[in-house]
Amino acid sequence: MLNSDIESAHRTIDKEINALRIMEKELNENLTKALDLMISTKGRIIVTGMGKSGHIAQKIAATLASTGTPAFFIHPAEASHGDLGMLTNDDVVLAISNSGETKELSDILVYCKRYGIPLISMTKNVDSSLGKAGNIILKLPDAPEACPLGLAPTSSTTATIVLGDILAVALMERKGFSRNNYKQRHPGGKLGAILQKVSDLMHKNDEIPLLDEHASLRQVIFTMSSKMLGCVGIVDQNGDLIGMITDGDLRRALVNSPDNNIFSKEASDIMTKNPKTISPDILVAEALNIMNTTGKGITQLFVLDGKKPIGIIHMHDCLRAGFTIEKKNDNSNSIHNKVA
Repeated sequence: MLNSDIESAHRTIDKEINALRIMEKELNENLTKALDLMISTKGRIIVTGMGKSGHIAQKIAATLASTGTPAFFIHPAEASHGDLGMLTNDDVVLAISNSGETKELSDILVYCKRYGIPLISMTKNVDSSLGKAGNIILKLPDAPEACPLGLAPTSSTTATIVLGDILAVALMERKGFSRNNYKQRHPGGKLGAILQKVSDLMHKNDEIPLLDEHASLRQVIFTMSSKMLGCVGIVDQNGDLIGMITDGDLRRALVNSPDNNIFSKEASDIMTKNPKTISPDILVAEALNIMNTTGKGITQLFVLDGKKPIGIIHMHDCLRAGFTIEKKNDNSNSIHNKVA
């Protein structure tokens, strides 16, 4: 059975790839026209479809909305019972039907014509009711379904979802949609956590342990203990970060001062000069990777704007956010995020 199952899988993959190849060859200027219309609309992209096309329409609407193009799904049957009121003259409707003859779409098509709402038709049949009603037609491939009966939507649904992705990706590229834009629309769950920046987690303002370069060792110990971040940043008279003292630096200074004159020293005498720093805009995963790969047991990094310290991030902050360090087989480490 194993071989026959693998052969079946190969046949399905081949047929669905073939459908995509046909669609690829048939792409034309209508794609650009549809994108021009979608990006210029003052309203939303209203995506609709029935049955399997409806399920895919929901996915397309969700993808558009999460990538910078306001969109939502309307069920054709619900549209006929009041949800047509959700449409405005500023919207664009994207209607999906492989055959183009889905009866439940008829009320939406009539409504678009009556009120001059632009309609993009996604169908394989340009001469269908949906094809003729559309201002722009995005043609789906006329290819055999992968289903052995040739009936269950398989190749056609794959092509539809890919065409929806083509629209979403092209709109992202046109708009210059960034990682930060994406994060703003995905604040929760794993995506939001992965895209967190150092500025989202860093300690700021009074939480930053900072002292003047002439501060006494007593001040260093007090500040390090009260801020509880295991270090103190040392700044010059201009407020620029010039050094850093960790609890390890303190211990080493005590061990190396047998004459007990340690408390006569200033912060600049025992600080590590030019410590490793980061900017507020890098990802938390990058910051954790810097701490993990520097090779000096760094567990905290000062965050600078130019030369001025504006924050500090500790390894524990990263771990609390769900990031983990896992050992690979080659003895190197990789950074992961376990937030669900």
